[in-house]
Amino acid sequence: MQRELTITIDETTYEALNRQVGQNNINAVIEELVRSRIHRVYTDAELEAGYREMAADEEAEREALEWIEGLIGDSAP
Repeated sequence: MQRELTITIDETTYEALNRQVGQNNINAVIEELVRSRIHRVYTDAELEAGYREMAADEEAEREALEWIEGLIGDSAP
């Protein structure tokens, strides 16, 4: 479902946008820019699945453990 939104921008900005992307593409460009700036909210199930997938990557887990162990003793007394 799409919703209509009216926005106000500086005339110079509008003219530059119109020159660069064309009148027929302004909506798509603005929607893409806004979408890329909004953080996606993940459900608990999606987060859990992601963590399980990362934990199943034995090579990445080994490298992380080596990195963590390499930090031991790096802090100031």
